[in-house]
Amino acid sequence: MEERKNIRSAFKKDGMFNEANPLMFELAKRLRKNMTHAEVILWGYLREGVKGLKFRRQHPIGIYVADFYCHKVKLIIEIDGCIHDEVEVKEHDMKRENDLKDWGYNILRFTNERTEKETAGVLAEISAAVENLTGIIIT
Repeated sequence: MEERKNIRSAFKKDGMFNEANPLMFELAKRLRKNMTHAEVILWGYLREGVKGLKFRRQHPIGIYVADFYCHKVKLIIEIDGCIHDEVEVKEHDMKRENDLKDWGYNILRFTNERTEKETAGVLAEISAAVENLTGIIIT
């Protein structure tokens, strides 16, 4: 019985899902079925992981869903379309990003256009972030 007390739940605060509720899992499932072209491109690379670190797509975290997430280093990758240029959406994004940073997450944000046209550069930035967060040298 004593061993069970040391096991951390992925659904508790600071767990992999950080208290996400069932509605967030349903939303994430719908988002996985309707990924943007840029998300599909990036997922083609991230699905194999970066230097042995696993990434998840459309991953619930608390009251949010991250486009891509690596739990080992608490790295969130967001891919933004042109709707993110609208004032209300920018305000929501800022609050969301502040909340996630306050909860200890690291965030990288790229546009759809950049992800599609400069995929190698986006991947290099992700690799550099992983290297910075883990100390693993990416080759």
